[in-house]
Amino acid sequence: MASRARPLSVINWTGAAMVALVVLCVLVPLGAVMARADWPPSLGPGDWAAIRFTLLQAALSALFSLALAIPVARALARRAFRGRGALVTLMGAPFLLPVIVAVLGLLAVFGRAGWLNDALAGVGLGRIDIYGLQGVVLAHVFLNLPLAVRLILQGWQAIPAERMRLATALGFSARDMRRHFEGPLLRAVLPGAGLLIFLICTTSFAVALILGGGPRATTVELAIYQAFRFDFDLGRAALLGLIQVAICVAAGALAFSAIRRQEVGAGLDRPALPWPGDRPLARLGDAVAIMAAALFLLLPMLAVALKGLPALPGLPPQVWAAALRSIFLALASTMLAVALAFPIALLTARLARPGLVEMLAFLTIAVSPLVIGTGLFIVIRSIANPVALALPVTGLVNALVALPFILRALVPAAITAEATQGRLADALGMGGLARLRHAILPRLARPLGFGAGLAAAFSMGDLGVIALFSMPGQGTLPLEMYRLMGAYRTDDAQGAALLLMALTLGLFWLFDRGGRLDAATR
Repeated sequence: MASRARPLSVINWTGAAMVALVVLCVLVPLGAVMARADWPPSLGPGDWAAIRFTLLQAALSALFSLALAIPVARALARRAFRGRGALVTLMGAPFLLPVIVAVLGLLAVFGRAGWLNDALAGVGLGRIDIYGLQGVVLAHVFLNLPLAVRLILQGWQAIPAERMRLATALGFSARDMRRHFEGPLLRAVLPGAGLLIFLICTTSFAVALILGGGPRATTVELAIYQAFRFDFDLGRAALLGLIQVAICVAAGALAFSAIRRQEVGAGLDRPALPWPGDRPLARLGDAVAIMAAALFLLLPMLAVALKGLPALPGLPPQVWAAALRSIFLALASTMLAVALAFPIALLTARLARPGLVEMLAFLTIAVSPLVIGTGLFIVIRSIANPVALALPVTGLVNALVALPFILRALVPAAITAEATQGRLADALGMGGLARLRHAILPRLARPLGFGAGLAAAFSMGDLGVIALFSMPGQGTLPLEMYRLMGAYRTDDAQGAALLLMALTLGLFWLFDRGGRLDAATR
């Protein structure tokens, strides 16, 4: 026992140190924001309008995302067809897509000169306007519909085949299936999924920056940026940052309280059976839902590829330099995020009650990245030039943003590995690095690769903190693309969008594929 106590203690202490570091990186900037905020609080009409718009657009985005995701998830759960796996993977790509690329793709399809408006004008109908509330909601639905579909689809796929056999034997109709299966499933999944999407939309910055703006379409995040970047009113920016934190904390608390455990019973992992009560009209409806969702999600990506390909060879040198900075920043941010997440996941798997550790590690969801960036600017400004540290600060914040997503992938796998292979290693007297390398790490390779891919994709597409700090000549590819759009250099912006999309999806694929290959060779 003594030979195994030391490595266990090292892992526990390392995990505890990483948790403390994460808490420090969140609470110190938050404390700086609180100290710098205007007291007593004084909000103007524009600030109240930004709060109302933030809540309204987030609520509508969550509502429409769930409403559209339900029929799509139902159709994917009930239908088996050739290419289904590839389609599900492609439909999930918008969640990884940089927001600024997604917005440019939506403008190409739904914008004033987009494909849809050209088609409407061709048949004598009026054009639609994508800017303002409707554009912000449209973009958020595009970005979050894949997430909503995945969350609901997991619930449907968790229903054991034995339950389907019983329902078929009892002659269940479509109404019976909705009452006894679909209704309880949706009541368990929808509240948590809706509040998660609401939380994501409240901290969305790039969508409001490009498609919102103006007194009637400004979010709290955009108001923070304007107070910081244009007015340099740190007191007002800090006060708005605290309001943003309050909104996120309230939404996060509701999300945790609304998540219910879905009790569907255990099965024998038999192949899925045809859905009881199925009718030809239902099959037609499922086909329409899948095709409509595929067109909505894939057309903007196709538009980015078609419009950006001709402009790619002629991109100016500053775009390629920004792309190189983004790649190095994404790699550094991913390494930091993994270095934080891996010990925390191992510590969580060893604790009998890991709830407090997970809650502390998830602080980065409750505090907006823009708020953390504002706090870091206030802290650094007293001791150094924040502009000179723009890229390191951006990499740190990107790693903190990615941390909860990596933990969600790692923690369940770490718990399973400790409960199975860990016990076997203990029985064999295997300890230290040998235990970690041969017993634990092979079971974590796949989720670790997936989580690292998410971190790299999020960092590549970030247009938040870098917009606060950066000066010309040190921007990342998303910021350079935004500057090209602001200068009406449309062709160059479209070429940069294609480059950014390819780099983002490519980095995710490399990390995810690397984790799968590593797991397969161990």
